[in-house]
Amino acid sequence: MLLADLIFDTAERTPDAEAVHYQKASLTYAALASQVQAAAAGYRQLRLERYDRVGVYLEKRFETVVALFAAAAAGGVYVPVNPQLKPEQVGYILRDCNVRILVTSPERLAALGSELAACPDLRSVVVVGDSAPDASFATTHWDELISSRGSPAVHRCIDADMAAILYTSGSTGKPKGVVLSHRNVVAGAHSVAQYLENRPSDRLLAVLPFSFDYGFSQMTTAFHTGACVVLINYLLPRDVISAVAQQSITGLAAVPPLWIQLAQLEWPQSVHEHLRYLTNSGGAMPRTVIEALRRKLPCTQIFLMYGLTEAFRSTYLPPSELDRRPDSMGMAIPNADIMVVRPDGSPCAPGEPGELVHRGALVGLGYWNDREKTAERYRPAPQQPAGIARPEIAVWSGDTVRMDDDGFLYFIGRKDDMIKTSGYRVSPTEIEEVIYATGLVAEVAAFGVAHPTLGQAIVVAAAPIKGGMLDQAALIATCKKHLPAFMVPLLIQSRTALPRNPNGKIDRKRLAQECEGCFEQN
Repeated sequence: MLLADLIFDTAERTPDAEAVHYQKASLTYAALASQVQAAAAGYRQLRLERYDRVGVYLEKRFETVVALFAAAAAGGVYVPVNPQLKPEQVGYILRDCNVRILVTSPERLAALGSELAACPDLRSVVVVGDSAPDASFATTHWDELISSRGSPAVHRCIDADMAAILYTSGSTGKPKGVVLSHRNVVAGAHSVAQYLENRPSDRLLAVLPFSFDYGFSQMTTAFHTGACVVLINYLLPRDVISAVAQQSITGLAAVPPLWIQLAQLEWPQSVHEHLRYLTNSGGAMPRTVIEALRRKLPCTQIFLMYGLTEAFRSTYLPPSELDRRPDSMGMAIPNADIMVVRPDGSPCAPGEPGELVHRGALVGLGYWNDREKTAERYRPAPQQPAGIARPEIAVWSGDTVRMDDDGFLYFIGRKDDMIKTSGYRVSPTEIEEVIYATGLVAEVAAFGVAHPTLGQAIVVAAAPIKGGMLDQAALIATCKKHLPAFMVPLLIQSRTALPRNPNGKIDRKRLAQECEGCFEQN
């Protein structure tokens, strides 16, 4: 099955079912399939060749969904660009993966300005919207694209072909483009829909950006099962709760910073009748937040998940295990094998920290145009049978985890995030959990900053509960009570809010950069 078949097959089964809802309008599966086919033909009229990249720089709307799936349907590769990115960041992505066709709005096109002039591979710009585009660019209007009367013939594809390039922030330097095949994306949709028990009656709210694999998954999971995806471009967390209530949402996916905000708000009683599950990925959800959500949404199941763009999704914790293992990231998702190994690839004993390695159908194709980084992260899977001439490639995540005697996994930290202080390796998550448990903070992040004698000093940035003041002394006292001396923060900063990257995660790298030099000796 290819990516667009998720839509085409469902359109054959249930053509009149609602596929996408946006604002006060909807597209049925038949209408969505028709528009995807028309846009794919339009791309071919713009001379889209096999594997050509199509950048889509739009907020969430009907045309965004169609533009992305049509690129894959035409034999090209879709590149969703986060609408929150600035022109310089967009220009980098367009140049890095040699985008041939860009789909955007007149306002965003005008803002890109000279960035497009520095994109020599960009051949066509498709404009979505009512206002006239900047006349300095040769453009095709969206309506013209989908009304092309030329041949609808598209390039033949197989499921091993490239379908997408998703850009993910790296620990250093510019973001990396993760290349995914049709097989990766479709297998991910099938696996997630299986353990979430998605059904045609589901209505999934698309809160996260489609440039985030977790955000794009809301569409693929819905289309796989014949459900409806509801698009939202929210301004405030309260807007999300309103949409859940008004649209009878059954499944809601978010990242920890958003869950922290949502857990502090009141939820209407009506959501108990339809909100079937919540999912979390993109970082550990603090236990205090889990408890708050369970109090406010007693009829809703909570799925804690772990994933990485390089392999989409790796683990999930069944809601039935939440009381017994609230700190666990669960076990392998269907059709994936998750191992915990030592540096030499040998398996770790229960309780022994090691690197998480993911093998299976969801392992991506590597990083775009970066053989060195691909060789670091995509390596032969450990523990393979002798005699295999072409070894299977797995994703070596760079994340340190441990596995208990029952096979459940626990996140310790990213290699990039681990704090090295006084000869110890410290997980920021462990410090954050202690601080969250005080109930004095709305959000918190621990990180390491260069120190002349400690190697790295532990710094914590925290935002107080709304309307309050941050009591640094109380937080330090709590850390001293519950943590060994080497894990107690040397500095706690009070902030009104913590910075986030485009995917909504707390931007630890930026926090650390802002503290560079603060412990230098005079």
